[in-house]
Order: sequence, then C-alpha cells, then structure tokens
Amino acid sequence: MGSVVEVIDNSAENRYEARIDGTVAGVAEYIRSKGLIAFVHTEVEPQFEGQGVGAALVRTSLDEARRTGMAVLPTCPFYAGWIARHPDYQDVLYQSRSRVTD
Repeated sequence: MGSVVEVIDNSAENRYEARIDGTVAGVAEYIRSKGLIAFVHTEVEPQFEGQGVGAALVRTSLDEARRTGMAVLPTCPFYAGWIARHPDYQDVLYQSRSRVTD
C-alpha cells in the first residue's frame, strides 16, 4: 500500500502542494485572476515519481476550481495531457468568448 498524498492550496506561494508524510512531493504552480486559474508548471520530486502525486495535484485543483466556479487554463503540458485523458473534466476548461476573427 502506498503513502497518502495530501494536497493543499498554498495561495501565498501561488501553488498547490502535494505532501507525503509532511514532505513536499510535488507542486502545481498557478496564476489566479477573477474567475480564471491558469496552471503554468507542475513538478514532482524524483523520489516521488510514479506514486500518483501529479494526478493528485491535478484532480484536487480541478475539483476545487469546479467547486468555486473558476475556469481552468492548462498552459502546463502535464495538466493539458491529464485533462485530455479525463474527459469528465472538460467542463472546467476556459472557453474564449472572443468574437474576433481574422
């Protein structure tokens, strides 16, 4: 049985932190504005790779975005790839409402 991954929003650092036994195992950095959160970088410490840390970061942060009505802009390739593999999270994605065309 693996260790429990605890994910918290460290808003002072603009990142979600995944902790295992109190140690920061990974982070998901973001930029938050009114109604929108952009995930810009995700990193998992090498000794914690393969333990579900990245997935825990994404799932927890997207669940919170959904709960608070925030749209998500996944500029981080890890986030974009995870969301592409989990279509049940498509509803939280930011949709451009611009009507400008070329």
